Amino acid sequence: MRWAAANGARPLRPEDLGAAYALCARDPVAAVLASVRLDESGVRSYAGAGAWGTFEHGELQALAWVGPNIVPVSPSGRGLDQIAGAVIEQGRRFASLVGDATAVHAVWNRLALAWPEPRQVREQPSLALATPPRIPGDVRVRPARPDEIDVMLPASVAMFTEEYGYSPLSAGGGYAARVRQLLEAGRSFVVMEGEGPTARVLFKAEIGAMSLGVAQIQGVWVAPDARGRGLGAAGTAAVVERARELGARTVSLYVNDYNTAARRTYRRVGFDQVGGYTTIVL
Repeated sequence: MRWAAANGARPLRPEDLGAAYALCARDPVAAVLASVRLDESGVRSYAGAGAWGTFEHGELQALAWVGPNIVPVSPSGRGLDQIAGAVIEQGRRFASLVGDATAVHAVWNRLALAWPEPRQVREQPSLALATPPRIPGDVRVRPARPDEIDVMLPASVAMFTEEYGYSPLSAGGGYAARVRQLLEAGRSFVVMEGEGPTARVLFKAEIGAMSLGVAQIQGVWVAPDARGRGLGAAGTAAVVERARELGARTVSLYVNDYNTAARRTYRRVGFDQVGGYTTIVL
C-alpha cells in the first residue's frame, strides 16, 4: 500500500487497535460498521483492505476501514480530509462510502474534487433501541438454516434490487457469499411459508453487524403480497429480541429518509432517531 507522509494519514498498526476501539466507542451506534471490521480483521492490511488513521499530537483523531467500501469514523470531525487525500492517492475505486453522515460527507467533499458523480446518495436516519421492543415479536421468526440458501438468496436479492434499483449479483459472487455467511453464523432470521421446494420467505432480516454492545439490523424485507399486515413491525421486534439474547445492549438500524412507511414501522417497535447515516454509491 502506497502512502504519502505529507497527507498525515497512515495505515494503523496492531499497537493502534486499542485506540481504534476507543475512538469507535465514543459513539458505538455511529461507528458499528467500522468496529465490526476491527473485530473481524484487526487493523492489518491485506488484499488492499485495512484501517487507516490520522493523528494529532499522538492521539488518533479519525479512522476509516478501507476495503470494497470506505467506512469513516471521526467523532470530532477532524482528520477526515487527510484520509480522503490518502484514498485519492491509491488510485482505486470503491463500491460505496457509508457510515455516520457527518463523517461520510466530510470525506466525500474531498473525494468529489477528484472522482466522478456518484450513482446514488442516500440520507438515512440512524435509529436505536436500548430497551425491549414496545410490541410483541412474531413467534414465527426463527434463524434461517444454511440449507435454506436457495430460498433466502432470491429474497435477499429482491430486497437489494428494490432498494437500489439493480441486482447485487451483477457485481459478482460477493453478495451471495455474504448471505451464506450470515446464514451460517445464525444471524439471518426469517418467517417462512410452506415447506420444501414450495417454501418462500414472507419476512427476513439480518443482524448484519454486532460490536461494542451494538447490534445493527440490516436487510429487513417483507414479501410484497404480505405487506400491510404488521409483519414488518412484529418481525423486526422479534429480531430485536434475538439480538438482545445474543448480548446486544443497543439494537440499531438505518433507513432511507424517504421511506416513511418503514420509519413508521420502526417507531411502532420502539426505535428512536439518534443520528444519521449516509450511503454514497460510487
